[in-house]
This record gives sequence, C-alpha cells and structure tokens, in this order.
Amino acid sequence: MKNILTTEKIKLNAKAANKEEAIRLAGDLLVQAGHVTAQYVEKMLEREELATTYIGSGVAIPHGTNEAKAEIRSTGISVVQVPDGVDFGEGNTAYLLVGIAAVGDEHLEVLSNIAILCSEEENVKRIVQAATAEEILAMFTEEV
Repeated sequence: MKNILTTEKIKLNAKAANKEEAIRLAGDLLVQAGHVTAQYVEKMLEREELATTYIGSGVAIPHGTNEAKAEIRSTGISVVQVPDGVDFGEGNTAYLLVGIAAVGDEHLEVLSNIAILCSEEENVKRIVQAATAEEILAMFTEEV
C-alpha cells in the first residue's frame, strides 16, 4: 500500500465549488502521479453521473467507469480534504474524497480497506482535521 498513497497525492484544505470540481482535484492528483491518463478524470465524472460515489460519514470515493480501465497505468489513491464540505447531492456533504484508480481487481481490496477506515466517523474526523499530509498517510497505511 505504501506506493499507492504518498504525501504528493494528498491535498489539504481544498476548496471546491461543487462535486465536479472536487472530483477533478482528486483525479488530477492521480494524473500528476502518473497513475492514470487525463481521460480517466473524465471517466470519474461520468461514473458520478451514473450513481453517486458518496458512501456516507462525509466521505466520497470517486473512481472511473469500467471502460476507464485502459486509462489506468498503476494502482493509486488520492485524498482530498475539504474542510468546508462539498455538496454531493441528495443532502449529502463530502468533507473527504478518496480518488481511486486500480489495475485489475485490486480496486476491491483498496475499496474495502478504505470503507473499513472511513466507516468510523471518528477516523473521518481525524482525517478531515489532520494538519499534515503525513498524518493522513499514517492513518491510511495503518488500515490499508
């Protein structure tokens, strides 16, 4: 899991006007790290139109559609902290976005580990209030 999330893929105190902007932030971190092509970010937005990636407790896990697999070079996740929150529709506000790109079936393991970590509201609060990327990285590497 160590290379899957690094401090370069963690954005602290992000501001996003809407969920599209927030998803782009998460996706762009994956692009900059070389995990995905820029086209993958568009597929993340398409995926969001099909069904929300909001999973509860203030967390969303944007990821691409199945057709986006060709745009993935390596498995990686990005973390975007949005202290003011961003509206994900249906009265849901996300304070934490975890962008995911995974090769093959690796996404199942990555998703389940993220779900376990984020199922505890206490953990989500700690991640959203973390002052450093290292603090967030430590939480994810403990669990994931």
